[in-house]
Amino acid sequence: MSHGFDYSLPALRGVQAGHEYYVAMCPLRLLPRLFVFDDAELPPELRAQRTLNLARVPEIRDYITENQASYAFSAITASIDGEAHFQVSAHHQALGTLSIPMTSRFVLNDGQHRRAAIEAALETNPELGDETIAVVFYLDKDLERSQQLFADLNKHAVKPTKSLGVLYDHRDPAAVLTRELADDTRPFRGLTEMERTTISNRSLALFTLSAVYQATLALMGKRKGDAISDADKHFVREFWETSTTVIPEWEMASNRSIRSSELRRDYVHAHGVTLQAIGAAGHRLRERYPSSWKKRLVRLSTIDWRRSNVELWEGLAMTGGHMSKARQNVQLTAAYLMDVLGLPRSDS
Repeated sequence: MSHGFDYSLPALRGVQAGHEYYVAMCPLRLLPRLFVFDDAELPPELRAQRTLNLARVPEIRDYITENQASYAFSAITASIDGEAHFQVSAHHQALGTLSIPMTSRFVLNDGQHRRAAIEAALETNPELGDETIAVVFYLDKDLERSQQLFADLNKHAVKPTKSLGVLYDHRDPAAVLTRELADDTRPFRGLTEMERTTISNRSLALFTLSAVYQATLALMGKRKGDAISDADKHFVREFWETSTTVIPEWEMASNRSIRSSELRRDYVHAHGVTLQAIGAAGHRLRERYPSSWKKRLVRLSTIDWRRSNVELWEGLAMTGGHMSKARQNVQLTAAYLMDVLGLPRSDS
C-alpha cells in the first residue's frame, strides 16, 4: 500500500473544529509498521498516550483469533506529525487517497491495545493481514494537540454498564442463560433491570441483570465463557424458583403484592451482594447434597433478612449501615448462609 516513500490509503476527508481529518481503511499488516509506541521510559508529560498495559493484550488477541468470522473493532485514532497529501477522487471531493511520507511520526491517541493485539494475532495467523481497520488521522505538528486529543477522547468515552454487557453478549453461555432467567424464571421475570447497574426507587425491578449474572455464575461455580450443561441449566432454574418459595418477600414481589422499592429499602436479600452469596451457598449445597438440596434450602426461611437486624448483617452484607458489594462482603455473607444450611465452609 505504499508508493515510493509514501504510505497511500483510500480515505474520506472531513472537517472538525476547523481542522481537516481523514478516515482511512488500513490493512492490519500495516498497523505495526505505521504505529510505534512512545517510549515508556519518558515521563508522562512528554508522552501523548498512556503506557501499554501488556496484560490486556492476550485477551484482545484471543478475541480476534477465536472469533475470526465475527470479531469487530471500532476505529483507531492517530495523529500525524508530518506532511500528508490528499488526492481527491474524480467522483467526490470528500473521497480520495491519503498519502503519508514514511518519515512521518505517528502517535496513537486511542487504540494502542487494539494495535498491539492485532500485531500478536498476525503472528498466529498472517492471513488476517489483508483485513482492514478504520483509522481516523489528525494532522498534528504539536504534541500538545495529541495530548489534548487523548484527554478528550477518553474523557467523553462512555463505558457500557455491566448489565448492558450481559444483555448484548451472545458468546458467553452464562450471559445467554441469564437473559433467559430474566424472561422466564422467578424472582427475575419482569423484575430485572436490563440496562443499568443501579435501580431507581420508582423502578419495578428487584435485581439488575449484572447481579443475576454474577449470582448465577456463583451458583454454577463457573467463570465467564465456561460451557454450561443442560443439567446446569435445569438446576439453576429449579434453584431460583425454589428460593422464591423459601423467601416469602421474593414470592410477594413476583406476585406484585409488594413494591420492589420497599424490599430494597427493608431487606438485604433484595440486593446483589446477598443474591450472589445465596448463589455461592447454593453451589456448595448442590455439591454436598445433589439429590436432597431442596430440603436443606428450606432452612433459609429461618433467617431474619431485615436490614434493621444490624447485629446480624453488619460486617456481612452491610458495612457502616449500608449495603456493600465488596467481594469480602459477598464471601462473609455466603459463609453465614452455609452455616445456616448446615454446610462445611470447606471440603478440606
